[in-house]
Amino acid sequence: MNSLKIGTYAGLAWLLAGCNPLMQASLDTFKAAVSGPSPLELTQAQVDAVPFPQILVKTVSSEGVMAMIRQRGDLQFWVASGKQVLLLRDGLVVRTVGLGTDLDGTHWDGPSPFQQGLHRVPDGYRSTRRIDLVDGYRVGISVTSRLTREGLETVDILDKPYTLLRVDEDIEAAALGFRARNRYWVDPRDGFIVQSEQHLSPRLTLKITQLQPARKEAR
Repeated sequence: MNSLKIGTYAGLAWLLAGCNPLMQASLDTFKAAVSGPSPLELTQAQVDAVPFPQILVKTVSSEGVMAMIRQRGDLQFWVASGKQVLLLRDGLVVRTVGLGTDLDGTHWDGPSPFQQGLHRVPDGYRSTRRIDLVDGYRVGISVTSRLTREGLETVDILDKPYTLLRVDEDIEAAALGFRARNRYWVDPRDGFIVQSEQHLSPRLTLKITQLQPARKEAR
């Protein structure tokens, strides 16, 4: 995604900030990365007032709402009022812009387990992906993955309970001396990732919650 496209998406998000209190609050909290933000107080009415699918994104020091303004095949473009950008493919973050130590790209060695849906992946499934990091201009870093089903859990989103299948992903990037455990809460019927905690690099972790989802047809 070139700088012109980034500017286009960020510009639309900036317009959203001026016309909706939720997007303005999101801008304020994403700005608060140094001291840490006050938690966003979200309501269903606020979410419904924005004419785009939305996700709540939290880092260790900031949080905000992002809106999806474009989808190209299975690649979704999400933007925040503070000009941050996320690219998601099948619920997995594959690129970030404006979040500090950004992830510049993600590529799979073989098929992606996220494409078939985590509800269909066998317990213990292993795969490998390669990531590019802006920090240090490091490219092609191998990340090994092992997926484990952890059973059904109840997750509350905007005061509404959802019964979801939790799938844990143990990842390791030996070149970075990095290990972590990602967690995905998926709809057991179609594999849609409703909430996730994703460690994208040693210095970037995101918690993502679908507020007004952009769902595919059930798999």
